[in-house]
Amino acid sequence: MSGGQQSSDFLTGERRFQLLVNALSDYAIYLLDPQGHVVSWNSGAQRCKGYTELEILGQPYAKFYTEEDRAAGEPARALEAAARDGRHEAEGWRVRKDGSRFWASTVIDPIRDKHGALLGFAKITRDITEPRKAQEAVEQARAALFQAHKMEAVAQLTGGIAHDFNNILTVIMGNLDMLRRAPEERRIRLIDQALQAVDQARRTTQQLLSFSRRQALSPKVLDLNRLILGMDAMLAQSLRGDIRLELDLADQVWPVDVDPSQLEIALINLASNARDAMPNGGTLRIRTGNKASRDGGVIEGVAVSVSDTGAGIPREALVHVFEPFFTTKTLGQGTGLGLAQVYGFAEQSGGSVEISSEVGRGTTVAIFLPRAQEEAPKVTAEPDIAEEMRNLRILLVEDNAAVASVALLLLNEQGHEAVHVGTAQEALDVLASGQPFDLVFSDLVMPGGMDGLELAESIQSRWPALPILLATGYSDAASKAARDGFPLISKPYQPDALRQAVHRAAVSRERPPGDSNVVPLERPTS
Repeated sequence: MSGGQQSSDFLTGERRFQLLVNALSDYAIYLLDPQGHVVSWNSGAQRCKGYTELEILGQPYAKFYTEEDRAAGEPARALEAAARDGRHEAEGWRVRKDGSRFWASTVIDPIRDKHGALLGFAKITRDITEPRKAQEAVEQARAALFQAHKMEAVAQLTGGIAHDFNNILTVIMGNLDMLRRAPEERRIRLIDQALQAVDQARRTTQQLLSFSRRQALSPKVLDLNRLILGMDAMLAQSLRGDIRLELDLADQVWPVDVDPSQLEIALINLASNARDAMPNGGTLRIRTGNKASRDGGVIEGVAVSVSDTGAGIPREALVHVFEPFFTTKTLGQGTGLGLAQVYGFAEQSGGSVEISSEVGRGTTVAIFLPRAQEEAPKVTAEPDIAEEMRNLRILLVEDNAAVASVALLLLNEQGHEAVHVGTAQEALDVLASGQPFDLVFSDLVMPGGMDGLELAESIQSRWPALPILLATGYSDAASKAARDGFPLISKPYQPDALRQAVHRAAVSRERPPGDSNVVPLERPTS
């Protein structure tokens, strides 16, 4: 074969490129001039958009955009972005010749000469409507599955709440009903049983709030080892005589900033779970140590792990153990709220919790708590409440008449003089009238435009020497109130708890000079 024949048979580079472009029938490939008019058109573009080459050459490429995008100037912005950045990639609706729409993936590259002058643009468009529909179908299926799981969890949660509270209400109702007919010698026992049921309801509510990270925390910087050593008796009471308690507390453990009472509850819950997992005895080991967490960055903290040598948890159940009311125990042996409280406490404290278990070998739950920025304070003796208690004049702010009646009776029984108002504004009016008080005891959630926290802040700014105690059944504002330094007491409160809370709040502010136990009100300047 001669050289001329070889040359005629061998396609030129330009012709080969044109054949290649036309062979890519799944892609619309075409060129634009610098103003965005179509100057070349491949077969893929005709198939994708419906225009023949003769119909489209010289036409503005903006006609492929939707009317909304054209009105917003999107075609011009795309070319400007490609010229400025060297490439523009996007997805969006595009329009065919027949007016139908398709979802397109587009790429625009600028074409320049060797001096950098803009000659035009190369544009590639691909119809990805079907893959997008498939992706949307997958996402919808995932969303439906998530919704189904969420509803199952809600059903489990509400069912567990209803079961526990119906049991508690049965005990309360039965004991109170029998109390009306019972002889004198049986009444104390019936009252005690009703109060025990109320306390169980209170603990269940606190555990639910802790799991949902809505429990009002009162964090303090503390030495974790010291707290655990101080719990020795409580932990022993949570176990049995055939279970050995071992403490492996590392030296120089960093301080943590957590609510000590909630941490104690978490450890008691873990100890109780461990006890039930070791019906034939075993060992409960509590270990502490400094640890650096690398979840989203290095965070210094302390890990406290509670391990048992019990039955362990099956793999299929392990993923559910932090869900409220989920339990592997037999009916009536557990509420399924213990680990939920641990999880909620750790998360709300800025930490995390992990669990590992092996059937037949035991379980370990590790709580990670971030390191505090300051050292734990020295231990000081608690003041003697009984010796220092004195009668106070208290302004009670409570919108619920029944709750107010109980609070007034308790305060009066403890020797205080209490004045009741129903709203925050009424409280401010009474204080502004010049009546002296030793303490304002207010509900945190109230109608009327001003809640208890706003009332406390107003009192603090106008009468800074006047102590304030806030009561909460549940409120998003409770954590903020605690962070701002306002004393809190949780409802329902027991008489002794109220007595101590009132005392601590009353002595929390520095008193003005003088022998009077009444804080004189300062008139606001106007």
